[in-house]
Amino acid sequence: MSRALHDRMANAIRALAMDAVEQAKSGHPGLPMGTADIATVLFTQVLKFDPSDPYWPDRDRFVLSAGHGSMLMYALLYLSGYEGMTIDELKNFRRLNSKTPGHPENFITPGVETTTGPLGQGIANAVGMAIAERHLNAVFGEIVDHRTYVLASDGDLMEGISQEAIALAGHLKLNRLIVLFDDNGITIDGKLSLSDSVDQIKRFESAGWIAERIDGHDPEAIAAALKRAQGADRPTMIACKTTIGFGAPNKAGSEKSHGSPLGANEIKGAREKLGWTHEPFVVPDDILKPWREAGQRSKEAHTAWTKKLDALAPDQKAEFERRMTGELPKALAEAVQKVKRTLAEVPKDIATRASSEFALEGLVPAVPEMIGGSADLTGSNNTRTKSMKAITASDFSGRFINYGIREHGMAAAMNGMTLHGGIIPYSGTFLVFSDYCRPAIRLAALMGERVIHVMTHDSIGLGEDGPTHQPVEHLAALRAIPNLNVFRPCDAVEAIECWELALQAKDNPSVLALTRQNLPQLRTSYISDNLCAAGAYEILPVEGDNVDVSIFASGSEVAIAVEAAQLLNRQGKPARVVSVPCFELFLALPPEKRHPVIGGAEVNVAVEAGIRQGWDAIIGSDGVFVGMSSFGASAPYKELYSHFGITPEAIAAAALAKFRPR
Repeated sequence: MSRALHDRMANAIRALAMDAVEQAKSGHPGLPMGTADIATVLFTQVLKFDPSDPYWPDRDRFVLSAGHGSMLMYALLYLSGYEGMTIDELKNFRRLNSKTPGHPENFITPGVETTTGPLGQGIANAVGMAIAERHLNAVFGEIVDHRTYVLASDGDLMEGISQEAIALAGHLKLNRLIVLFDDNGITIDGKLSLSDSVDQIKRFESAGWIAERIDGHDPEAIAAALKRAQGADRPTMIACKTTIGFGAPNKAGSEKSHGSPLGANEIKGAREKLGWTHEPFVVPDDILKPWREAGQRSKEAHTAWTKKLDALAPDQKAEFERRMTGELPKALAEAVQKVKRTLAEVPKDIATRASSEFALEGLVPAVPEMIGGSADLTGSNNTRTKSMKAITASDFSGRFINYGIREHGMAAAMNGMTLHGGIIPYSGTFLVFSDYCRPAIRLAALMGERVIHVMTHDSIGLGEDGPTHQPVEHLAALRAIPNLNVFRPCDAVEAIECWELALQAKDNPSVLALTRQNLPQLRTSYISDNLCAAGAYEILPVEGDNVDVSIFASGSEVAIAVEAAQLLNRQGKPARVVSVPCFELFLALPPEKRHPVIGGAEVNVAVEAGIRQGWDAIIGSDGVFVGMSSFGASAPYKELYSHFGITPEAIAAAALAKFRPR
């Protein structure tokens, strides 16, 4: 490609970005204009992709971590020939129901690999994608053989999650991961030097990466750097020195081109400076043709890959295709029933974190795409089974990742693993540290990705570590996230049922909130049906038809509620107990299925070692709540439950106090 042709192809990106942002009256033209040269080289010479099949399993992944520059992505998709990305879609940038939302959303726009915008998430997603690629390569061989490319901004690299991500990537020597850093020296407030003095080259090198700086407007330098990165034995960061808003006569190199339309006069001047004489949203055929040809570059590679797939042994091909479609293996159902039969024969009065580990011993062999991990809390979270080998820089065939103390990076990397396909990731930390994971959990819920978070030490029941480690508001905060299932099992049987539901939730992330303290196994009879699937069910009925009190509880408080019901029954107040392992599943039921579970008792009581928020949907605003209204304290857990009034006696007394005078 001649330099003149390259410049015109890159200018097509710049023009489309300027025009779309101007028409929308909002958006970010600076990044697309500044990185157009990088993107042109990447998409026309390097990236392995096929616009006719955006979900080809062996495509290279391109992650626009700097999601505010979304018009770069949309321009590339249009120019390279993705079906559905039309000029009309570009004209509808940032409008309702378009395929061109303000930030890239993978569930809306084919060709977008992940939903980005919250800075730092994309680069951490890419680490997960690179891990997934290496693991599946170790399992299936050369049928999985691709790279992950990231375009990241100053803002991405300033967010703390980026450090967690690059440290993990460097440790694992993810040489198939290549980061292109848009090194333009500008942030929203002005020059980067106002707030940052980090030498990013040294920073990445210290994390075990190869790093270099190039001219981000020199296509030969860009292509040469990418070629070096493809042959590297470690992840590579290429700092591409660019000018934000390249081509704008007055706003280039300034924060003024970052996050608002350039304006008609500035666009007119930019067209003149770039030599782009065409009307808005017009790309001439002599430019569109080489772009569309670039989109066809990988057709032969795609065909060759399909032949390799067909040449696999039938069982291996079927297994690869099953994993990539996300369908669960048939062995899962039998594994669940085997665990439940064992628990019926020999009940286990153990902490639900241990119940989860017991469940995993049966699930991990049955579901080979499960990849576990922990944020340096493996022995506390119980997320590693006896048979699980660790993934290391020299051997990616294992199924357990030591994420280190990097909760946020871990959660975002798991999103990337799921987005890549072929893997169901789960990991562990303490429930109180869900605060550190929350942005990534929220994005998993937004994208509808099957990611499973095991979060132990779920209440004041963890005891002596005190209020810094005792989650009080966290269950309510997690339940507030749409499309996230929060499971809090009460015993070993509920634990395996909740695990089954989390694995079956193909379009939902899940949190399993588990105890440190031992709990009695309340369900001792074998029942093949998954009672937790309804979200709530009667675990202790009353004798006869009369019910005065319904007690609703989750997790460790269900056993306490059962004791309270027995106290009330002895005092002539018939009481039943409903276990509520998952608000979200219960509240999603139609009213005719919810109402019988809620029942018609005169007094409704909810018990949970957390705050009340959310419970009114079940017990009503005049229901009784027994739980927490403050932070916890440091003491043995039994003393804490007594101190905060979460006891059978306190529950019974609170229920009795609600009865109307006779």
